[in-house]
Amino acid sequence: MIGCVIAMDREAELLLADMEIENIYTMYGKTVHVGRAFGQDVALVVCGVGKVNAAAGTCAAISAGADVVLNFGVAGGLSPEKTEVGEVYLIDRAVQYDFDCTQLNGLPIGTLDGETENFLPLFCPPALSYPRRALGTGDRFNDSPADHALLLGLGCDIREMEAGAMAEVCKYAGVPFCSVKAISDVYGSGSTTEQFRKNCKFALLELKADLPEIFASLEV
Repeated sequence: MIGCVIAMDREAELLLADMEIENIYTMYGKTVHVGRAFGQDVALVVCGVGKVNAAAGTCAAISAGADVVLNFGVAGGLSPEKTEVGEVYLIDRAVQYDFDCTQLNGLPIGTLDGETENFLPLFCPPALSYPRRALGTGDRFNDSPADHALLLGLGCDIREMEAGAMAEVCKYAGVPFCSVKAISDVYGSGSTTEQFRKNCKFALLELKADLPEIFASLEV
């Protein structure tokens, strides 16, 4: 079974529109849709925005029987050289840039307890040929120059608010985690909030067209 953990209703609608729903229930406070899509068993969890919601939603998907967890949706690009509005990217590694114990342990920002590296690797299906990018996850949506500099310094290309936490849960649960993102806004091209509002629908339509290919690459 593919467990899809999606932050926002507008993102989840991309899949729900093509999903044969067999059951709907609530687990860990999250709505779980169970059924079939693109010929495969699916549990779709709409988790809400932010890392705690993402972690709870991922636990719900795994509890529902997910053999692999998929996250898809929109995200922000950190530079026009590496990202473009409407383009779809496969995330190959993720870091939680607002997790900082450097003062205690001297390790790089984002290094989780028990880890020696700050980035967690993600599952990249060989059949997907999207450009690969590094992602930074944090519980902030802003145009902060300080956050932007931090993210670039860590080596991130894309930022959002959920996938790093999903990657952490999947790592410790021993479940492969794949994340595919379409860009809705790019830092330095005006207000990211206004870009998001303007481009979100366009980015999601670009992503929706690729869902059959993405699901086929995760066939379990």
